[in-house]
Amino acid sequence: MTKNPISIEVLETLDAIERRGSFAKAAEELNKATSAVSYAVQKLEEQLDIALFQRQGRRSVLTPAGRLVLVEGREILQATARLANQAKEVATGWEPRISIAVESLQSYPDFFGVLQGFLNEYPAIELDICESVLNGGWEALEQGRVDLIVGAPGPVPLQKGYRAIPLAPTDLVPVIACHHVKASLAANPETLNTVFPKLRRVITHDTSLFDVARSKGLSSDGRVFYVQNINQKIEAILAGIGIGHLPRHCIEKHLNNGKLISLALKEDTAVDNFLAWKISNKGKGLQALTQRLSAIFK
Repeated sequence: MTKNPISIEVLETLDAIERRGSFAKAAEELNKATSAVSYAVQKLEEQLDIALFQRQGRRSVLTPAGRLVLVEGREILQATARLANQAKEVATGWEPRISIAVESLQSYPDFFGVLQGFLNEYPAIELDICESVLNGGWEALEQGRVDLIVGAPGPVPLQKGYRAIPLAPTDLVPVIACHHVKASLAANPETLNTVFPKLRRVITHDTSLFDVARSKGLSSDGRVFYVQNINQKIEAILAGIGIGHLPRHCIEKHLNNGKLISLALKEDTAVDNFLAWKISNKGKGLQALTQRLSAIFK
């Protein structure tokens, strides 16, 4: 059987050349002589009987065949890195990567502040963050698309094997833009309740794909305007498109400067939310991260 000439070492060499822009800079990164880098490329070209690089002025650029080898080779390099990390996890209990879904209502400065401190202590762990709304986080956790959800709203799904820790409730404020045609009614609960069903609501899409989607806060009956995240919702309400609930920590400045006015509705606007993961997940990194997050958000 003919030996495969494409080794991990030569793929790392091609990757370094392309990223650094020259054989000399690649050699510096790889701690090799420039002649050794050139020889590795030349040897692979001879074994494959193709040209990997061609001269363009003073620069060497990849040929189409060389580009193919590099693109596919980088996937191999990533796969070998994952394999090494997974082997390390099995041996040490530390996972190489943690995927997190954070509910859009959460305070992102606090959240990313915790992650920064975590990565300072555990720099080898890779974090992958996505945003979730309502059922979306629970669904992603159940399907294994994420390892941890932060701020997912209750109730906690039963008999799913989840460990759920209550976090501090999110204070949601029903608001209207100061220039909205009905803004003058914001402080008049009796009149507001009469016109309320006719006002367009701005609603953030539930990110669940398969479970029954749900909305939170103001009724979704009547006219609605859908957005993808809280930032879009804030801007839509500020523009006067409609009304809706927004986290107080996101709109404090707009309430203070009068651009948004709270609606005098008699209701409990605190939303229960949870930090949750599967009990079967025993990774030491996840344990360390959940301890930090629960301490900040409780």
